Amino acid sequence: MDKLEAFRGIEAYFIEFHKKFKKIYDATEAQKEKMPGEWEERLNRFQKMILIKALRADKITAAIQDFITEKVGRAFIDPPTFNLGACYSDSSNIQPLIFVLSAGSDPFVDFIKFAEE
Repeated sequence: MDKLEAFRGIEAYFIEFHKKFKKIYDATEAQKEKMPGEWEERLNRFQKMILIKALRADKITAAIQDFITEKVGRAFIDPPTFNLGACYSDSSNIQPLIFVLSAGSDPFVDFIKFAEE
């Protein structure tokens, strides 16, 4: 990271002031913490995500979601609601509905309810 222009000098700063970075490391919402010293003003939002990735890789997803929300809006990170009726009207006997399941998703209850209607 120190080889990138925006981060020039961060390695030496981190070594000298590593305790200032501990606040970010220990934070529950590390991606929302202010960067220590000059780095808060020196880095833009995207560059701060790079630093978060280095300090707390587990918080990079939350940082990316915050970045997207700020730049283009929350609609781009919220999954659309599933409308079985609309999907069904787009299907036919030669164009069936296909459910791609992921952990925690179960369309069975919605499917049975829709079938009863």
